[in-house]
Amino acid sequence: MRLVVNPRSRRGRLFGDAVRRELRRRNVDVAETQNAESIDAIVIAGGDGTLVGEIPRALALGVPVGIVPLGTFNDLARTLEIPTDVASACGIIAGGKTRRIDAARVNGTYYVTEASIGISSRLARRQRPEEKQRFGFLAIVASALTAIRYARSFHAEISHGDRKERVRAVQLTVANSQRFGGFITVEGAAIDDGRLDLYAIEIENIRQLLSVFAAIVSGKQRAAEGLSTFRAEAFDVWTRRPHHITADGEPAGKTPARFEVLHGALRVFVP
Repeated sequence: MRLVVNPRSRRGRLFGDAVRRELRRRNVDVAETQNAESIDAIVIAGGDGTLVGEIPRALALGVPVGIVPLGTFNDLARTLEIPTDVASACGIIAGGKTRRIDAARVNGTYYVTEASIGISSRLARRQRPEEKQRFGFLAIVASALTAIRYARSFHAEISHGDRKERVRAVQLTVANSQRFGGFITVEGAAIDDGRLDLYAIEIENIRQLLSVFAAIVSGKQRAAEGLSTFRAEAFDVWTRRPHHITADGEPAGKTPARFEVLHGALRVFVP
């Protein structure tokens, strides 16, 4: 197996050696190698962003991915019910049971939970690794408040199948999973349903903002005023001027962009 530890992560540096020891204690051979012939699985010790960088290799080699969640939100691990303590997560990898889940792609960048344009993308670009390492979740909250303060709506044209939608939004999110953003859970979505869910937030007043926030917290997104939702296998998004895109917190180019799902493309170790 090949082990990947996020060098920018405080928890990755703290627990990287513990992951190695725990896997070896369970008779799992770990070799930090680039030799494709010697890799039969990839173990990710980090968050969703660390996983994103290894998806192309996992798909190219056709090997499963093991997750030891050491990130801030660990949305995929929570979706798959992978525990956050190192010993239990390594035990799941040693157990050998795998499940196929969907991967998604935008502008050639893979992701597993969500890709965003607007507030979330601005937030991801504002976060500095050293601040997250020092202040953790508080750094994210501070960046979020600043991103919302300077949020500006933008016009977007969205194509899916034979339909076209036009929105004036402050945020577009294209989700591959029912869980993303650290606390958002969506009814009727799944990480293996072969579909993407696009959410467009169109806020004109404080009442709509409160309505959308309440709907997000309660998991009733499809009933919120100011929030439009669409479901499809692929979306093409065009904006009047290029806007930055982030995928699981990592840069993914700018609009225009095509978001697409790769149904059952990725194998992961699960309980």
